[in-house]
Amino acid sequence: MTTQDLIRCGWCTSSDLYKKYHDEEWGVPVYDDPTLFEFLILETFQTGLSWITILNKRENFRNAFDHFDYKKVAQYSEEKIEELMQNTGIIRNKLKIKAAVSNAQAFMKIQKEFGSFSDYIWKFTNGKPVINNPKTSKDVPATTPLSDEISKDLKKRGFKFVGSTVVYAHMQATGMVNDHAEDCWIRTK
Repeated sequence: MTTQDLIRCGWCTSSDLYKKYHDEEWGVPVYDDPTLFEFLILETFQTGLSWITILNKRENFRNAFDHFDYKKVAQYSEEKIEELMQNTGIIRNKLKIKAAVSNAQAFMKIQKEFGSFSDYIWKFTNGKPVINNPKTSKDVPATTPLSDEISKDLKKRGFKFVGSTVVYAHMQATGMVNDHAEDCWIRTK
């Protein structure tokens, strides 16, 4: 059987890039801060857009945002923000760009308080993924009471563009929840 023959979650079948992301990243637990920050930035830029739009621009985002080095992003000046506004390879939304900077600053405050962002975010699930059992992708919610709780806490800590839907997508992307459909090859492997 080739990877083309695999049964996947219904949302990812429209492109090879989507399939690769689904097969290699989506739902895989992430415990390192740099990757958690990358997904946080990408998810905040996705607000109001499709995930494939972000995946198609992921390398451009990586280059534009100093490979998602949160220490550098936290220090971005107004000049750097204006430079990013001219970058056609990313989503040029000034509010989202400014949110990336303030989120990097809030991210580091959490690291200081909890030892790492990973320790902070994973405490909401006791360090383990929540395993859901959706029959199909249509059975996957956009938000849950847990994503509501995390969203509220992140906002209290100064994060922006972290509504419950964004938080739930982040949880899926970083493996805090596993929402692979029951017939998906990842679920059955």
